[in-house]
Amino acid sequence: MLLHTIKEVREQVKEWKKRGLVVGLVPTMGALHAGHLSLIKKAVERCDRVVVSVFVNPIQFCPGEDLDKYPRTLEADTKMCDDAGVSIVFAPSPNEMYGEGQISSNDFLTYVIPPFFYVNKLCGKSRVGHFDGVCTVVNKLFNIVQPDFAFFGQKDAQQLIIIKKMVKDLNIPVEIVPCPIVREESGLALSSRNKYLSDEDKKEALVLSKILNNINSCYKRGLTDVDALKETAYSFLNEHHELEYLEFMNQDDLEEVTIADNNTRVFIACKVGGVRLIDNILLGE
Repeated sequence: MLLHTIKEVREQVKEWKKRGLVVGLVPTMGALHAGHLSLIKKAVERCDRVVVSVFVNPIQFCPGEDLDKYPRTLEADTKMCDDAGVSIVFAPSPNEMYGEGQISSNDFLTYVIPPFFYVNKLCGKSRVGHFDGVCTVVNKLFNIVQPDFAFFGQKDAQQLIIIKKMVKDLNIPVEIVPCPIVREESGLALSSRNKYLSDEDKKEALVLSKILNNINSCYKRGLTDVDALKETAYSFLNEHHELEYLEFMNQDDLEEVTIADNNTRVFIACKVGGVRLIDNILLGE
């Protein structure tokens, strides 16, 4: 069932709740791929009814980012969801989500602002305001759907940690379910932005997973000094790679670490062919 308005979704969910059904939510920006499908499958297995939101959220894009050209494939997305057993695909317009004219200026919109400690690092350093937009739209989706469970991919690990923090701090009655990264056979983490990569760029993009896997191998062999582990990465880089960050942090609270342990997550962001890609790994896995 494809719905476009908040009212329609609320009416349907209200009926489910009256019947005591467990409701799951998978928030997406569309252009669905096998990574999204893995989240949807987990939601369908765990819940009686599943809502998948398909919304390219304008307020999480920073100036100069790819809002206008971000892939939009609603027809294909809806078919994938229908085939997977999704109950509702919720595809609102920006005006439906934020009100007519509300997003033209920050002066007219209420934002959910996550803690500075969690956003002033990793993707948040170069994408100022991005996580304000993410938390705002996710909070709105939680209010609209009122899910019992919400499913998020581990590839966007900083986002996942921030959303879990928001849910805890704002006492939102939803359980966040983290789901593993899904990769191509080559090791490249699935992303809607992979569509921007040429065949040659895809080969060069493998540097992210190669660096992470090599760091994990070194860690498993006993190397725990973070500076030394970082040094192992640089031999993989060439003129096709624009490394933005390679950071080692506690996976629960994003505290930087100098000595790695089994609770350390390694985060990497790198531009390949002008496309910004991210990946991460939990050491010891």
